[in-house]
Amino acid sequence: MKSKDRYNNYWRTNIKYVSILLSFWFAFSFLFGIILKDFLNQFSIAGFKLGFWFAQQGSIYVFVILIFTYVRLMNNLDKKFGFKK
Repeated sequence: MKSKDRYNNYWRTNIKYVSILLSFWFAFSFLFGIILKDFLNQFSIAGFKLGFWFAQQGSIYVFVILIFTYVRLMNNLDKKFGFKK
């Protein structure tokens, strides 16, 4: 049973990581790029309105950062549960 509990804890933690990271991606891509666009357009980055920047560039940057974050989290999780050789 311990092995099954270990796998369940591993996948529960994995799903928690994925859920948190996807909620960040949702916030940066959908909320900031679409819903809050008009509010964010009051500000600018390098001459571009912030809402436009999030819709065109910011969500892509955040997605790439989230990929590297997920890789790091999963490497640590694999070590913690003994799945990495």
